[in-house]
Amino acid sequence: MFLRPLQYVTLTSNRSVHHSCRVLVIGGGAGGCAVAAKLTKVLKKNEVIILDPSEKHFYQPLFTLIGGGIYGLEKSFKFQKDVLPEDAKWIQDKVQQLSPKSNEVITAGGDTIKYDFLLLALGLETNYEKIPGLLEALQTDSGVCSNYSDKYVEKTFKVMKNFDSGNAIFTYPDSPVKCPGAPQKICYLTEDYLRKNGKRDKANIIYNSSLPVIFGVKKYADALWKVVEGRNIEVNLRTNLIEVKPDKKEAIFENLDKPGEKKVYEFSMLHVTPPMSTPAVLRTNKELSNSTGFADVNPDSLQHVNFPNVFAIGDCSSSPNSKTAAAAAAQSVVVFKNLMDEMNGRKVTKKYDGYASCPLVTGYNKCILAEFDYKLQPLETFPIDQDKEMISMYLMKKLFMPPLYWNLMMKGYWNGPAVMRKILHLGFK
Repeated sequence: MFLRPLQYVTLTSNRSVHHSCRVLVIGGGAGGCAVAAKLTKVLKKNEVIILDPSEKHFYQPLFTLIGGGIYGLEKSFKFQKDVLPEDAKWIQDKVQQLSPKSNEVITAGGDTIKYDFLLLALGLETNYEKIPGLLEALQTDSGVCSNYSDKYVEKTFKVMKNFDSGNAIFTYPDSPVKCPGAPQKICYLTEDYLRKNGKRDKANIIYNSSLPVIFGVKKYADALWKVVEGRNIEVNLRTNLIEVKPDKKEAIFENLDKPGEKKVYEFSMLHVTPPMSTPAVLRTNKELSNSTGFADVNPDSLQHVNFPNVFAIGDCSSSPNSKTAAAAAAQSVVVFKNLMDEMNGRKVTKKYDGYASCPLVTGYNKCILAEFDYKLQPLETFPIDQDKEMISMYLMKKLFMPPLYWNLMMKGYWNGPAVMRKILHLGFK
C-alpha cells in the first residue's frame, strides 16, 4: 500500500529530510509512471522513488474529446496515489535543483534525494502567460478557450455551443508542442459540431499554424489537405499568434516568413494552443539539457550523452519524435531495458525507432490514425491504409485507448503496438 500523506514530506514541511534510492524518477506522468511500474517488478520495495507534486494524474489524450463535449473532465483523471506503483515511494514534492555530478536532487520542500540512477520524466509545461492578453481572455466570456489545460478544457465546448456566427480560429504556436495533432483535431470537431447544428454556413473556420506544413508526415498531410479543402477550412501556415485583445475580440498574428508583418483577426471563437517548454529546472541546467532546453539523450538508447546513469523519457527528452503518450509507451521498454543493463554493468543495446502515434480525430465519428517513426515514415499497426477517415479508429480512440492506458501502460504492461504490428503484418515490415 502507499504511505499515508503524513508519512511523506510535502511542500509545507519545515524540516528537510534525506532520502536515498536505487532509481529516482522525476515526474509521475505517462512515461515516468510506466517505467516506475516496470522497475518495481524487479527491484525491492522503496528502491524506486517517484518525485511528483501532483494530486491528480490526467490522461491528457482525452482532452480533445472533453473539449468536443464527448466526455466530462472527471473521466480524464485518477488520483495519483491510486496510479503510482505500490512498491515505489512517492515523495509529493517538486524538484528544485538537479546535481548530476553528485547524483542528488533538492526538492522545493528542502529535501535531498541521493540516487544511483535517474529518470527524467518532467514533461512540457504550458506557458499561457507568454501571449499578452491570453490569460485574461481565458478567464472571461470572450470566446477564447484551450484544450491544453484541465483548468480550461471544459470551456471549449461551452464556447462551441454559444457560437452563432463569425470567425472560429484555431492556433498552433511557434514552440515545441505535446500532442502536435491536437490543435487541429478540435478544429475539425468544431466544424463538424457547427455543421450538425445548422450553424456552419455562418462560420469561417480558420486554422493558423506556425509550421510550414499541415502535418509532418506527408502521407497524412495529403489526407488532411483533402479534409480541409472538402470542408472549406482556411489554413494559414507560418502564422503565429502573438497577442489576444479580449475586449475587442481580436487576435494578432505574425507572419513568420516576413518578420514584422502582422495581421489582426476578429473572432467569435478562438482556440489557443499555448507556447510550451521544458520546466525551468531542466532547461536552465546546462549539464543535463541541450541548447533547446531538452534532456540531452542519445535518440536511440534515451541515455544521457554525458551521464550514463541518467535517462529521459517522454516530452522532456531531446529525442526528435512527436511528443505523444504513444511515444512514451514505446520508449518505456527501451528505457527500462537499457537502464537495467546499465545498472547491471552490461552494454546498452535496446533501440527506440522514434515510433509515435496521433489519432487525428476529424469529426464525431471519424479519425485518421497516424503512426510513424523518426524518419517521418508511416509505421502502421493495421494491414490497411490508415490515411482514411474511419469510424473504427475513432471508436478505438474513444473507447479502447483510455482503459489500455490505465490498466496496461500505467501498470508497466504496455510497450506500444510493435508486437501487434508484427503479428498483423505476418512478420513483414
